Amino acid sequence: MSNAVSTSAVDDGALLDAYSAAVVGAVERVAPSVVKIEIATRERGERGERRPIGAGSGFIFTPDGLILTNSHVVHGRHTIVVKLADGQTLDGQIVGDDPDTDLAVVRVDAAHLPSVTFADSKKLKVGQVAIAIGNPYGFHYSVTTGVVSALGRSLRAQTGRLIDDLIQTDASLNPGNSGGPLASSAGDVIGVNTAMIMPAQGICFAIGSNTAQFVASRLIRDGRIVRGYLGIGGQNTPVPRLLARRLGLAVTGGIQVLSIEAGGPASTSTLREGDIIIGFGPHPATGVDDLHRLMAEDCIGRRSTLTVLRENQILQIDVVPGPTAPRIV
Repeated sequence: MSNAVSTSAVDDGALLDAYSAAVVGAVERVAPSVVKIEIATRERGERGERRPIGAGSGFIFTPDGLILTNSHVVHGRHTIVVKLADGQTLDGQIVGDDPDTDLAVVRVDAAHLPSVTFADSKKLKVGQVAIAIGNPYGFHYSVTTGVVSALGRSLRAQTGRLIDDLIQTDASLNPGNSGGPLASSAGDVIGVNTAMIMPAQGICFAIGSNTAQFVASRLIRDGRIVRGYLGIGGQNTPVPRLLARRLGLAVTGGIQVLSIEAGGPASTSTLREGDIIIGFGPHPATGVDDLHRLMAEDCIGRRSTLTVLRENQILQIDVVPGPTAPRIV
């Protein structure tokens, strides 16, 4: 009996040692790329320094100084100070910003910097180790560990759009962690830490690495993400069950059109106020969030069909979505 207990203790110790070694190795690989981002006043003090008024985290993803962070860390800011892991302090410039996914790219004028390697976030498994690195409350390069708690979560951005396919983790995040990397035990970045639920314990979220890479590439190319829009104001509304059954509809909700923007894409169509949109192209649209997801860049300038309920009839209405218009579907 005592021998069995002793063997079990040895096995547990070996597992803990292996876990510790994996975490240490991952941190050694990722931490040199993690930066602290300070938002500072434009005016300089008597000693030439700028007074910080906010801070967050980020990480270098190209050796020539491109940094990924959260949009809410740098959005609308013009004076950005980036502190590297080796102690250097550099001025940062916003390359591109996408509040709808809470991602931004910042550049510093430097070369041969340590940079991260991205993992494929589609291959993540619930329960695998997750390691967060950042600067919570100004404590530089703090490390917390946990697991991937769930996949495919959604969270609403400050713009009102849903950020889809988020990673939920219990690796603790605090103010200042925003924009820092969430890494695997192999030392690859699996996500960008973005939010926590303040009253809860261990419910934190990160934007998946695949989304981050796609958005970053478009921000580098265009400075923003271009999305389609119809130029309407709408709200979610239920479709009565009896009506859905009579018309053979598989949806239980849609978007009621409250207003149509003058000169917008929908204004040249036969869409009317009061219509209920229940589909876009071949896809159902049961609410505003569905329509947002379907308004991708590739629909811009292309004739598409809205499936609409009007006076208990189903209509097919052609529209040609235009480029992004802020805060309008």
